Amino acid sequence: MPTTIRLATIGTIMLGVRHLESSLAFYRDKLGLEVRMKLNDVALLATGGVALGLIVRNPLPPAGGTEIVFPVDNVRAAYAGLQAQGVSFINQPHQITPTSWAAHFKDVDGHLLSIFGPEGSA
Repeated sequence: MPTTIRLATIGTIMLGVRHLESSLAFYRDKLGLEVRMKLNDVALLATGGVALGLIVRNPLPPAGGTEIVFPVDNVRAAYAGLQAQGVSFINQPHQITPTSWAAHFKDVDGHLLSIFGPEGSA
């Protein structure tokens, strides 16, 4: 019997933004959050246990482009396991950073969710 996949930890909340530099100026310079990583159209800020991610999304979706990210040890294994449990993904696992992959899905109300971590085996 396959192992049940349980997503129990939120690692990052992603906010869709129109302009990364303007948003960084607000969160970094006005709120004092530390920038942990910045690549092209995405930045991660330290906020304690859960990171705040800023990602350029034009146009912003109606809900403002918010994404809840669940960290996993193996994106491909979590993807396969969640699919077997009836989760419908909107994309296949794909590379986001040089070492991390993601796959996206939606909850029953249309909120964007993702699994994120190392690719794992094919």
